[in-house]
Amino acid sequence: MLKLHGFAVSNYYNMVKLALLEKGLPFEEVLFFGGASAQALAVSPRGKVPVLETEHGFLSETGVILDYIEQTQPGKALLPADPFRQAKVRELLKEIELYIELPARTCYAEAFFGAAVEPLIKERARADLLAGFATLKRNGKFAPYVAGEQMTIADLMFGFSVDLACLVGKKVLNIDFLADFPQAAELLKKLGENPHMARIVADKDAAMPAFMDMIKSGKR
Repeated sequence: MLKLHGFAVSNYYNMVKLALLEKGLPFEEVLFFGGASAQALAVSPRGKVPVLETEHGFLSETGVILDYIEQTQPGKALLPADPFRQAKVRELLKEIELYIELPARTCYAEAFFGAAVEPLIKERARADLLAGFATLKRNGKFAPYVAGEQMTIADLMFGFSVDLACLVGKKVLNIDFLADFPQAAELLKKLGENPHMARIVADKDAAMPAFMDMIKSGKR
């Protein structure tokens, strides 16, 4: 059985978890926070979350894990069959990660953990996120999913990145990134109604108090 190592508060962990649930695969969740210990690095070379444990060994990096699941596991397809359309899905996933998720992450400390972020970092995040959302608006189909009619791995990145970026916009940057992007707002709503997403959100909410205590204690 596949084992998913990570923790329920991690958005990247939840992307993989949603893929496994959507495909109807049996899997075990293993609590793992990563880090720089020898034990953690033996599982994840960069000490990052998530990690997928397979019969052949451990895999890290979310995009790699999602591709591996799609290539090796049965169940609902999360990539189209056509090679070019597959590439467009991966293009959208990478654009969301590079130009929305990662710039927003630079302001997570202030948005979610009560720490101040330097003004220059916030200015850079604002510019990068505005450009990132403009890129998504140009390239996404939203018919109704990011890449078209089919839910794909691009929607997993979208669902667990755009929501956090919007919170960063409202809490830190004083901007609503979806004010003129109703298609994205509708897709977030649609994904939020997915029963698997509801389970993931419930698991995240249940794990959040202990996670915040760990952050405050400096153990992570």
